[in-house]
Amino acid sequence: MKILFLGYKGCKLHKFLSSKYTVVQTENKITFDDYKDVDYIISFGYKHIIKKHIIDLFQANIINLHISYLPYNKGCHPNFWSFKDNTPKGVTIHLIDEGIDTGDILIQKEITFSKEENTLSKTYDRLINEIQDLFIENCDNILNGNLKPKKQKGKGTFHYEKDLQKHKDLLTKEWDTKINKI
Repeated sequence: MKILFLGYKGCKLHKFLSSKYTVVQTENKITFDDYKDVDYIISFGYKHIIKKHIIDLFQANIINLHISYLPYNKGCHPNFWSFKDNTPKGVTIHLIDEGIDTGDILIQKEITFSKEENTLSKTYDRLINEIQDLFIENCDNILNGNLKPKKQKGKGTFHYEKDLQKHKDLLTKEWDTKINKI
């Protein structure tokens, strides 16, 4: 199996996938040469919108790992918004469709943070680890199509990159800001 991995090179998930499969990794906008011979596309921290013709070509074989409990906090900075908007915290592995973080859910996990995980950076680190572990633990079921996709329930929330600018004053210590200050 050949996988196009869109996102963080050298992360735990990239290393895991590379140990089991042929993996091509990029953080750049993808071209036909990137995806022409792959079986799956896995996106994790990828900053670009994937074009409709690629989504249509891969259908259920194009997956995103998102550090929010969808349908809440679609888009940018989901960790920040889960505290600002007081929405559920968690991680979701979902199919990619034409919307941003709107695809059917394969698996998700709600997260409760410890008292020591009291800053945005600590909660972000936990979410990043949790989503990778969730994928690794369920890799065979995900890639073999054994998980039945479920529609997202409810409207949820969505935020653009620019939305954070209106609340920069809350980030007194950047990402090391205590979550009780949000």
